[in-house]
Amino acid sequence: MRWTSGLALAVMLAAPLSVAAQDTAPQTLDRIAPEIDALFAAYQAEAHVPGLVYGVVREGKLAYVKGIGVRDLDTKRPVTSDSRFRIASMTKAFTALAILHLRDEGKLRLDDLAEQYVPEMKGWTYPTTDSPRIRVRDLLHHVGGFVTDDPWGDRQQVLPQADFTRMIAAGVPFSRVPQGRHEYSNFGYALLGRIVANASGMAYADYVRQTILTPLGMTASGFDVTQTPKADYAIGYRWENARWALEPEMADGAFNAMGGLQVSAGDYAKWVAFLLSAWPARDGADDGPVKRATVREIAQGLNFVSVATRSGASGATACKQAAAYGMGWRVAQDCDLGLTLAHGGGYPGYGSHVMLMPDHGVGVFALSNRTYAGPAAPAWDTAVLMHKSGLLEARQVPVSPAVAEMFAAARAAYAAGSLAPLEGRLAMNFLMDRSAENWAAEFARLKAEVGECPTAEPLAPTGALSSAFRLDCERGRIDGTLLLAPTMPASIQALRLRVVQP
Repeated sequence: MRWTSGLALAVMLAAPLSVAAQDTAPQTLDRIAPEIDALFAAYQAEAHVPGLVYGVVREGKLAYVKGIGVRDLDTKRPVTSDSRFRIASMTKAFTALAILHLRDEGKLRLDDLAEQYVPEMKGWTYPTTDSPRIRVRDLLHHVGGFVTDDPWGDRQQVLPQADFTRMIAAGVPFSRVPQGRHEYSNFGYALLGRIVANASGMAYADYVRQTILTPLGMTASGFDVTQTPKADYAIGYRWENARWALEPEMADGAFNAMGGLQVSAGDYAKWVAFLLSAWPARDGADDGPVKRATVREIAQGLNFVSVATRSGASGATACKQAAAYGMGWRVAQDCDLGLTLAHGGGYPGYGSHVMLMPDHGVGVFALSNRTYAGPAAPAWDTAVLMHKSGLLEARQVPVSPAVAEMFAAARAAYAAGSLAPLEGRLAMNFLMDRSAENWAAEFARLKAEVGECPTAEPLAPTGALSSAFRLDCERGRIDGTLLLAPTMPASIQALRLRVVQP
């Protein structure tokens, strides 16, 4: 059932996601697995990708994973879930969470000036005399005023730390005034890596490994690709002149915080599952490497919101997204998929994409070994396919005791034809907005049209103090919304009713 009310609530009923040998209903995800495989196989062929691996994460597990193609064109070794790929800018999410963890530890504040932790920035000349100085927060959201630096930034991965220090001290030309507009910057995230190092007292890569990778059991992940066993290494290529050419292997350097991490699909699924586990907010143990509330902060974008088109085949006809850049993630509200967090990765020899759907506890990711071949389209098409197949189960908001009590009282008022059952439960504005006599007349009008309403469908709460509802009546149905006031005890500030047209 799907219906909307004054609170614009969409209720979706979906079947649970599962996989053969892991869950009890293999007909669900397995039923569309051939279609998922076809999406990625078509992408591989069209984009001239030597090999890629893709996976679906649901309820804390790698529910589906498959490797296609090869990780090495010479030996023709096939891609598996253990093959290791550079994830490029998907590294930024790890950097952002490292910054937030340092904030939690009391070692920095997001509104601190970045130059407090990178003193070489203090001598910079800003574009105008009224320019705000760059905060840590500005770097997280790409509003530092720097120019978009793909592909220049990608080739800085190997830059030695000492050379980066000299680069910072020399200053930078600004593209715009800081905090004026979003503009994607690899340089800005490299600065965040320096902030992590200086605030934590250890190298950036060591802090990420100690804080995130090791606690999550991501033992196949790291920044020093030269130490990767060659049997597991997915070698990077670019496609030019109608053939593949080998990209240089880039060692760990000063720009690692913007794109230097290497992972396997099995490891990356642990990261995706950890992030998704932060939703919904709840009571209970909070024993992850980073607090759930801190993880949920990554979805907080600034006020530079844009209208975006969904990636993939459905983008042309789907609702437009309201999108912003959060903290290491592109955040959008999608009319079918709900809240989405996504990011691509483009790098010499590699391309990747990840998208999370926290409302459903599902994530889709894909890793490839061809320069800038980010499989965004098949990843989003997989999510849309799951939605259309009924495999995305929305996480329901629980009905609070206050909402349950006030809804029962509101139903009693309708049955009585007056507000008498709501005595002592109305907020001070309620009768100022509409008189008791007018409500009695409204109840009479509704009853004349649809009659008594002896039953109701389950409440569809939108929060602990609001809910949509549907009443089943003798000659039709009534949709309504109930909104409580921020008073102790809770009271009703608004009640809205409308007859559902046939």
